[in-house]
Amino acid sequence: MARSSDIVRYLQSNAIPFELIEHEPAYTACDVASVVHVPDSQLAKTLVVCVDRKYWMVVLRADQRLNERLLKRLLAATSVRLAHEEDLEALFPGCDLGAMPPFGNLYGLPVIVDQALTEDDDIVFNACKHTESMRMKYRDYERLVRPLIGRFAIHRGVPEDRGIP
Repeated sequence: MARSSDIVRYLQSNAIPFELIEHEPAYTACDVASVVHVPDSQLAKTLVVCVDRKYWMVVLRADQRLNERLLKRLLAATSVRLAHEEDLEALFPGCDLGAMPPFGNLYGLPVIVDQALTEDDDIVFNACKHTESMRMKYRDYERLVRPLIGRFAIHRGVPEDRGIP
């Protein structure tokens, strides 16, 4: 449904200031952060998970990773798994595989944001292409998307089970 031009129109129609950043191709969240010259902690990484057979958009910092057990507990779910590539192609037509923007509301998906991301003034995220990113104020993003907020991510270097009962 949404392409980068649709995201631009959506932000403009809501009077949201943003910056569109064109850059060399980058395929991982850490690579995107590097090419746009922001710390990993400022890049919003978008994942899609299947929670009890319903798709959710999960947004966290690039320096973190999803802890499926925490997400499962937070959503009181019986099952959580990452979406398959085929699912992403069907859910995000017009987007490069893995470059979906964190606007689940434009795709009919509920969104959950990790608490750590809410501490950032600005966020940078993929804009449907591996060569385009956007920067905007987190508070504007939250106002538009109205995500559920919780703690479900852990730092990349932390073992999966550490500190989790």
